[in-house]
Amino acid sequence: MQKLAFFILFLSIISIGDKKPTHHTNDIPAMFKGNFVDDYGIRYTINDTLFIQQPRTKYHIIKWNVKDQYIVARNDDQNPGEGGLYTRIDYMQFSNMEPWKWGFCLSIYDAKTDIIAQNTAKTDRQNPKKGCNGFPFSRMKRKD
Repeated sequence: MQKLAFFILFLSIISIGDKKPTHHTNDIPAMFKGNFVDDYGIRYTINDTLFIQQPRTKYHIIKWNVKDQYIVARNDDQNPGEGGLYTRIDYMQFSNMEPWKWGFCLSIYDAKTDIIAQNTAKTDRQNPKKGCNGFPFSRMKRKD
């Protein structure tokens, strides 16, 4: 009986450690979905579940927090760097910066867990020119 109890406990611990974060979103505004180019000429495709920096970097979105303006994502295993780790992408809308409608910042891109990424906010939206860890937010415009 003790062996059976130990075996069940062992299996439950393994299954808890093996679970991937679940996908959570809430009413993602259409302005953040589609094809974009940033002010460095890098192209992006963004939808409910993926934030893709062309040509080879993918972030699998597991949480999109519209109220606090951030995304938590798992880095694709095939990314050139930090594969399988977690990223927090903070974003903000711009006004009077046409054609740039919004910008983003990778607050952290190498967190060990999604919770660590979620709790690592290093942006200053009051100063978008230096509010991304001392650098500017990457400005985004729609690209069809």
